[in-house]
Amino acid sequence: MEPFRIDELARRLFEKLPPAVRSVQQDLESNFRAILREQLTKLDMVSRDEFDAQAKVLERTRAKLEALEGRLAALEGGVAGPAPGAPDRPPPL
Repeated sequence: MEPFRIDELARRLFEKLPPAVRSVQQDLESNFRAILREQLTKLDMVSRDEFDAQAKVLERTRAKLEALEGRLAALEGGVAGPAPGAPDRPPPL
């Protein structure tokens, strides 16, 4: 998770505390950040950059797959139908 998001989460947690507890702001913010970072690193997540990169790879792969499926359909259509000028009877065995 990006550092500014962790800071934002820590700030939001701090704002939920009663005013009397806010006097120890520095310690609490440091502890909140440390705990959040520690717990978030244990999660099996990828960064946004890695996610975006993999999404682009998937998009290119899908485009290639669709192109190959189109070529295969065209080839199968050519093989399935009789060749132009060929007799309508099956070939001899």
